[in-house]
Order: sequence, then structure tokens, then C-alpha cells
Amino acid sequence: MVLMIPLLIDLTDKKIVIFGGGAVGERKARLFARYGKVEVASRDFTPELREMAARDEIRLREIELSANTLNLEPIIQGAFIVIPATDDENVNLRVIELAERLGILINRTDEIQGDITVPSIIEKGDITISISTGGMSPAMSKFLRKKLEREVTEADRRMVNLQRRLRSVLKDKITKQKRREEILWDVLEDQAIWDMLLEDENRAFELSLAKIG
Repeated sequence: MVLMIPLLIDLTDKKIVIFGGGAVGERKARLFARYGKVEVASRDFTPELREMAARDEIRLREIELSANTLNLEPIIQGAFIVIPATDDENVNLRVIELAERLGILINRTDEIQGDITVPSIIEKGDITISISTGGMSPAMSKFLRKKLEREVTEADRRMVNLQRRLRSVLKDKITKQKRREEILWDVLEDQAIWDMLLEDENRAFELSLAKIG
């Protein structure tokens, strides 16, 4: 059994190389292009991938990957994540073997566990929730995502912002960390503040400041 730890990773300016310009490669490109610098290598590309490249969201590298003499290392070099997503299993295996040798993280698209599993993601403002079944049931991950999306409300999103503002004030006014934590929790457990959040965020913040004493 492979044990994996859930992490949030900053992919800003990180190179992500996707091998394969078909439907799977397109799906991966749409996801990772939001976070890092995506390059897709393939002999052909879906119309959506070409449109993304035209918008400078990704970079395309048109190349015949099935050629046995092709040196993949210059394509992979400097990548943080590599994604083998071609319809040629031999090409995918060559990509995986090279990435492993170079110490590059692999996000596989077959049934075998790679270094990275992409979870189902819920994003509401600054709240990010990831859900994974370890690749055992992608359908269950999506089911749970839809279920939890209904539980995370606009008030939750606003409370994150209120807590951010309050923490900044507390750091200036209260030296003891334990006391700061007590106030933050007191705010979270105050229903009047939650009720006010949807009506007037600034008024809710004023109610929170009153907790400082």
C-alpha cells in the first residue's frame, strides 16, 4: 500500500510537461495551466489546446514522440511535474523511466499510482478543499465534492477574510499566542458575528474587535 500525504504546493513558475495532445492531455492542461507553466508535447493537438496556446496560457511543442531515436531529456529537463498522457504505452513508459531517473514528479493517467494524485477540488475564495480516494474511486471523489460544495457557504468565505483582518490586529495588540487563538475561536463560535457577515462584513469585523477587550 502506498501512503500519500495531502499537500498544497505553489506551482507558480514551475514547469509542467504533458506528453499527449488528446483529450486527456487537454484535461490536464486546463487544470495545471491555472497554477504553473504548462508545455504540451505531441504530434497533434486538440482544437482547445491550440486555442489555449493562442491565448498564451500554455506552450505547444509539436514533435513525433513515437520515434525511438527521439531524445526526451531536453523536453523534460527542468520540469517539476511530468504527465505521460499519450495513447502509446511505449512512449508513456519511456517518459516515466526518464522522469524517475531525473527525480521529477510523475502524475500518471493510467491505473498505476504515480508520485502525484490530482484530487477533486473545491475552491471558494481562499478556501480550498481537496478530496481523494487514492485513485480507488474517482467517481466517489466527485460525489463527495458535490456533497461538500453545498456545505461550504458564502459566510464561510467571508469568515476567512474577517479572520485574516482580525489576526493582523491581534498580532499588534496581543503578545501571547494562546490569547490570540482564544479570541479567534471565540469569534468563530459567535453566531451573532456569523449572522452579521452576510449583511455587513465591516460591522461583523467591529463585533469581532470587541472581543479584544
